Amino acid sequence: MLSLSNTQIRRALTLLVGFHIIIVCASNYLVQLPFTLFGWHTTWGAFSFPFVYLATDLTVRIFGQKNARRIIFKAMLPALVVSYVIGVLFHQGIFQGMDALANYNSFVLRIAAASFAAYLFGQLLDIKVFANLRLTRSWWIAPTASTLLGNLLDTLIFFSLAFYASTDEFMAANWPEIALVDYGFKLLVSLCLFLPAYGVLLKVLEKRIIKLPDPISLA
Repeated sequence: MLSLSNTQIRRALTLLVGFHIIIVCASNYLVQLPFTLFGWHTTWGAFSFPFVYLATDLTVRIFGQKNARRIIFKAMLPALVVSYVIGVLFHQGIFQGMDALANYNSFVLRIAAASFAAYLFGQLLDIKVFANLRLTRSWWIAPTASTLLGNLLDTLIFFSLAFYASTDEFMAANWPEIALVDYGFKLLVSLCLFLPAYGVLLKVLEKRIIKLPDPISLA
């Protein structure tokens, strides 16, 4: 059994905040790059964002709801700012030059703001569902249910706020289909790849951390 000091816990939570910011920013960039797979419209962001749910569920399992929510609240504002900067500099996957930052880009800001709302509410729902189910006998029930519901809310909020009546004609016309396919791919990636990865990491960590009677806390 591993006993972690407050300093070690803070370091771990800081690293998780950074991880969340990186994944959210990368996903906001990748969502601007749609492609067609088997005749369905989707975006590359569907393959990156599930990493956040894997990290969140493990955080709740090890550190508890309070610290998981703390990560969300610390990551969301920096993620909003960095997402906007990256989105402006690399609009639609093309480097626009540093001068682009001098011009207000409402399209990119709308994506960043939609991501802010979707990330906040989707992650809070994920944490709540996971925490309520984490003590069930089967380890896979909590991450599966939280992933299904958290991703659903996240996808609905993000695509409706970001692309409804958007200036991007393609996204404005196709966002319901893209959102549906995006959600499908998120579930496919999460349940087929990340859920097994969660199980493996859980087995590795439970010998060292999560056999403690309660989640590790800074209190």
